[in-house]
Amino acid sequence: MPKVTEEHRANRRREIVLAARTCVMEQGFHKTTMADVIRESGLSAGAVYGYFKSKEEIVAAIADDALSTIDQLFEGILATEEPLTPVAALRAALEHIVQIADQPAGDVTRVAIQAWAEALHNETIMGTACSKYRMLRGHFEAVARRAQADGTVDPDADPKLIAQVLFGMIPGFVLQRLLLGDVSPEGYTTGLAALLNAPAAVPD
Repeated sequence: MPKVTEEHRANRRREIVLAARTCVMEQGFHKTTMADVIRESGLSAGAVYGYFKSKEEIVAAIADDALSTIDQLFEGILATEEPLTPVAALRAALEHIVQIADQPAGDVTRVAIQAWAEALHNETIMGTACSKYRMLRGHFEAVARRAQADGTVDPDADPKLIAQVLFGMIPGFVLQRLLLGDVSPEGYTTGLAALLNAPAAVPD
């Protein structure tokens, strides 16, 4: 019997994840069943369960795959020799998200929104989500430290707090893009930059 290669396993896993993504986008997380994923993938039940034991594991894999290129993105951001600002880094991240969302396989951010909600009740999805979100927040913290070194951010500011705020901007962008459809990375970060130059004190 021929040996199954890692490439074959990776391709088969990708087929299952894409099938699940299609099902969740069309039917929603709760209506999608493993039977739906099996049917959409065109594989046998044994083949699908050989990679994923539950729908939750597949949804976690969708989130993992969607964010798998984020490390490479931030490596490029941090490698630039130009002065770096957190707002510019956020715009690059949002442009990356839009690029992923516009892929022919469908808008994965629709799945992400459902995964965020489901993570509150599911340990499998929660584990993957927290791991990826901590990673993304860590990248933003590195950006903040780099910006402090460049002189574009107050050197006395706490980079961890800056990272928390930048990370928090992403779900708001995704929600508005899906529900209202009138936001763009350029406009969103232009608004943020304007706010950062506004007076910090609340008027009496």
